[in-house]
Amino acid sequence: MSSSIHHLLNAVPEGRHAEAGRRYAVHGPALRSCLHSLYGATPGFEQWYGSLLAAVGELHGARSPALAALDTARAAQPDWFLGQQMLGYCSYVDRFGGDLRGVARRIPHLQELGVRYLHLLPFLKMREGENDGGFAVASFEQVEPRFGSNADLEALTASLREAGISLCADFILNHVADDHAWARGACEGDERLRSFFHLFPDRAQPDAYERTLGQVFPQAAPGNFTYVPAMDAWAWTTFYPYQWDLNWSNPEVFSAMAGTLLRLANRGIEVFRLDSTAFLWKREGTNCMNQPEAHLILQALRALTSIAAPGVLLKAEAIVPMRELPAYFGQPKQPECHIAYHSSLMAAAWGSLAEQDAGLVRSVVEGTPALPPNASWLSYVRCHDDIGWNVLRAEAAEAAEGAAGRARDPQARLAAISRFFAGADGSYARGEAFQSSDPHAAHGSNGMAASLAGLEGASSVSSGSSVPISDAEGMALRRLLLLHGLALSFGALPVLYMGDELGQTNDYSFRERADRAMDSRWLQRPMLDEQRCAERHDNGTQAGRVYAALRTLVAARRHLPALAAGEPRSLLPAPNAVLALQRGPAFLALYNFSGEPQQFTLAGRWQDCLEPEQSHEGEMTIAPWAMLWLQRDK
Repeated sequence: MSSSIHHLLNAVPEGRHAEAGRRYAVHGPALRSCLHSLYGATPGFEQWYGSLLAAVGELHGARSPALAALDTARAAQPDWFLGQQMLGYCSYVDRFGGDLRGVARRIPHLQELGVRYLHLLPFLKMREGENDGGFAVASFEQVEPRFGSNADLEALTASLREAGISLCADFILNHVADDHAWARGACEGDERLRSFFHLFPDRAQPDAYERTLGQVFPQAAPGNFTYVPAMDAWAWTTFYPYQWDLNWSNPEVFSAMAGTLLRLANRGIEVFRLDSTAFLWKREGTNCMNQPEAHLILQALRALTSIAAPGVLLKAEAIVPMRELPAYFGQPKQPECHIAYHSSLMAAAWGSLAEQDAGLVRSVVEGTPALPPNASWLSYVRCHDDIGWNVLRAEAAEAAEGAAGRARDPQARLAAISRFFAGADGSYARGEAFQSSDPHAAHGSNGMAASLAGLEGASSVSSGSSVPISDAEGMALRRLLLLHGLALSFGALPVLYMGDELGQTNDYSFRERADRAMDSRWLQRPMLDEQRCAERHDNGTQAGRVYAALRTLVAARRHLPALAAGEPRSLLPAPNAVLALQRGPAFLALYNFSGEPQQFTLAGRWQDCLEPEQSHEGEMTIAPWAMLWLQRDK
């Protein structure tokens, strides 16, 4: 340890020696332990480790005074992102503001909503042509030219920081585009760069792996390996043929990616969504997901950021069943990610809407463990990706009896939910099915939240017409608010998806583009509707009604400490259609997932948090699709 730290300190400016030394004393043992477990058997490990620390020291020393001050403040208050004031917002750069400067001009809109965290989907230089919505990265060192420059990025992060908003960026860990410099070098015969990828001279090993691998996009990109003529080799390509999986068993890949992350952090990015974390390590005979080494990689990245940039948060994009998710927080002595997506909660809430029964969401809430210190779930209603029903296989199997009392096969149950959101059997939803890797599993579902909740089908007039709300629109609005209310009250960092605050509906224009027509996820990737945005303060419009109702929820949440991420949660007995979520001793949220009124009996007197002039006690009726936030009357 004593010799290792010299590599770090020799690269750090003298004025930061003490600070770097203290951080390494705390986090260095975990860093070394993880990396030795991964790469200790590699010849030259000690020399490699010293070089890594020297690079980390240089990047630590390059932190600007503003970012260094942020590091100090957040290291002193590691739970800074857990409060009930935290609210996130997610969008694509071009959909929200056109480019990075346009996003900066949207900051007042974010402030009006109460946003403290902005996730901009991929904005680094993308592969030319097809690029999976930017997730095929051609360069981690350069902003996508359509969106601006590195200077524009640094100006945006500074403006956001001044407004109290942290920028979150995607950091794609599993792969790079086939036109990334590393891939180009490999094609040109650079043996060092060839070792950055999983390359095979024939199909023998790929075929052996394929026996136990799933497929992410079985229709658009079947198989997990792609033949690359320039190398006369088969490259591992989990997602698309133009995205080459990185070989994380090579320590040089770790060094390169760690340096890349810290350089981006030095541009002012404060949160990294670590994309495709479950796929990082390959092991024959498995599905090559959630391997122990993948967790060691994330733990090592956490230790590195804790040394060089402790103001930075790491967020795990691991869309896995609930039982596999807590591992992404790590252990007390080897923490991993600060935040993890709670995709099971999101999927279960939609599933409960379709079934008009709270069984699925109740099962997920009951199965959600308490958070470790200084960590948070991320809750959300919709995102840029599909709703993947297969994360609910265990929960669907647990509840063998349906709302009607008849036994149901779990896969058939999830498939029925998928069909519901594709508009089958007279459903109010306006969505589309997404491809599945399992022929016996339910297809994912795509669509904007408003369309899936029925607002699109209920709209008999164009946005902008000031007319009374219809019964169908009222029910759709209740469903939309119920889902957002759950995300806001569950105990997480809740994130709004762009356009949901305005009740924006599906964008069907993707069908007109050959490069997107096969991917129905573009339904939920619209441009921000400028007309709806202009109408957001007019309660005579649909956009105004959605916006006002959602802002009421957000404003109420800010004054309810029981809704902070780390506060305890429990469930109270309730009718099948009702979720009764208690947070601490004094807050109760009631959600009716059905189109029928439900009875619930309160113990004591409770004040309505959303309509403060009202109070409730004893037996009460919860209206169809309604939600209530109640605080115990003192």
